[in-house]
Amino acid sequence: MLKTNAVYFFDLVEFEEIIIHYLDAGKHALAKKAVKLGLQQHPASIDLKLLQVELYLLEDELDKASMLLKRIERLEPNNDEVFIQKATISSKRGNHKEAIEFLKKSLSFTDDKADVWSMLGMEYLYLDDFENARLNFAKCIDVDYEDYSALYNIVYCFDMENEHEAAIKFLNSYINTNPYCEVAWHQLGRQYYILDMFDEALSSFDYAVLIDESFIGGYLEKAKTLEQLKLYKEAIDNYLITLELDDATAFAYVRIGECHEKLGNFNQAISFYKKAVHEDPLLDKGWILLTNLYYKQENYQKAAYYISKALKIEEDNAIYWRRHSEISLKLNFYEEAVSGFYNCLNLNDHSIEVYISLCDVLSFLGEFNDALNILYKAQKNYKDFAEIEYRLAGLFFILNKEKYGFNHLIAALKIDYDYHSILNELYPTVYDFQKVQKLLRDFKKAME
Repeated sequence: MLKTNAVYFFDLVEFEEIIIHYLDAGKHALAKKAVKLGLQQHPASIDLKLLQVELYLLEDELDKASMLLKRIERLEPNNDEVFIQKATISSKRGNHKEAIEFLKKSLSFTDDKADVWSMLGMEYLYLDDFENARLNFAKCIDVDYEDYSALYNIVYCFDMENEHEAAIKFLNSYINTNPYCEVAWHQLGRQYYILDMFDEALSSFDYAVLIDESFIGGYLEKAKTLEQLKLYKEAIDNYLITLELDDATAFAYVRIGECHEKLGNFNQAISFYKKAVHEDPLLDKGWILLTNLYYKQENYQKAAYYISKALKIEEDNAIYWRRHSEISLKLNFYEEAVSGFYNCLNLNDHSIEVYISLCDVLSFLGEFNDALNILYKAQKNYKDFAEIEYRLAGLFFILNKEKYGFNHLIAALKIDYDYHSILNELYPTVYDFQKVQKLLRDFKKAME
């Protein structure tokens, strides 16, 4: 008809089937044309007008949809679809409580209550009313035990309420009725995992993959659980199964690499980390794992190369900058180390280790005043720390400010006498100073 402009008669049911076919296929323009032709031949059809409302909703023409629904309601005041579409409009406008009221009205007139309960559940979710959402999804399960969407939503509600024991009780009850449901076993395993009940979780995931040998999610969760039980070889085997069942993922490669690392298989770990970053070059976790492994092996050149890759992806990560500075120190790149530690502070990493490391590098470079400034900043967060007081003492002695030096040295000795060896390590000339040695001896005698 559309191609030739010829007019053929279709009965009402055929028009409905054509329109629904186009809607399901996402061909909204053709659905609109079919509705227009249908209404020309069947102008009194309520069903076609409701499909017109659905098209308005898909195009967010809510006012047009509302006006048409009012006309339909005058003709059929007890049509359940009218209330359902009214609820959809209210929901789109953010009026979820109003949507719930419309859906409750539709229950009085509909034969397909499960769909309405599902919609009610979603509206309650929008309101973060997880209990009422769960109760409505549970009604869907009562009607159809294989409504896995409702099952997932029920478990989600339990999760949001941190009611994991209640979720376990519900899932066990569900499994008693539907024991060959891999989804339920999988969700049960997840709840046990959250509660650190790893043996029970493993058993649940075992059932899930026994029921469905191609259930990738089951193998992934089983592998993660085996990791928690320190059964790394078995975990690797399960991750490898997921690679056989579906396309390789960087996530699986990373987890396999981490298992090999824990087993001491460093070459295999590196191989899988490299596969991970090849699969997803923007996966900064893969680059940092390579960095850390080479750092452990004291291969600082390669560690420096890989940390630079991680920083290109996430340059605002203080942890990466700290590792960058640590590697730079090993390679004697002191200026780069200083720059990295300053970046850590700028990114709000105010840990004592960053302050101390930065102070020590600045002191080594002869930037004594800058080192003092860093220690003063550290003191704002860390009062009465021996690590800070000894360094302040050493720096003041170097700057020929003996009075300040002795004040901080006495304060440091009161906090932790044994830690005074740091003076010999960082400031040997200060440590060998006769007055300092005398103070150390006197302080030791006073302690005895």
